[in-house]
Amino acid sequence: MSDPIADMLTRIRNANMRKHKTVDVPVSKIKLAIADIMVNEGYIEKYEIVDNGKFKDMRLTLKYTPDGERVIGGLKKISKPGLRVYAGKEDMPKVLGGLGTAVVSTNEGVITDKEARKRGVGGEVVCFIW
Repeated sequence: MSDPIADMLTRIRNANMRKHKTVDVPVSKIKLAIADIMVNEGYIEKYEIVDNGKFKDMRLTLKYTPDGERVIGGLKKISKPGLRVYAGKEDMPKVLGGLGTAVVSTNEGVITDKEARKRGVGGEVVCFIW
């Protein structure tokens, strides 16, 4: 697999479209950091590490409104292996005018665009969530 983060986002997007309760994703440090952001920003309910024999997976519990509507409107991978996208502290992107969240990998860890602006750091723009 050449882009494991894109694979994670695609699995979440597909499960969300089919209104599945949970989705399993192979675990890594950056995926855990992205899942933490998704929990803190209210896009998913929770995640847990499960052992499926040889490898460990991360089981994400997707979140829906009481009416059954999806909380995640969309996920988009921005920085790709063939074309990395970087943003400085002064040109940090806003998703849907601040309604969405940009996930940024900085030298201070994987954080949201709002947190990067507050800390005054730039980095690689990983994905957009809205």
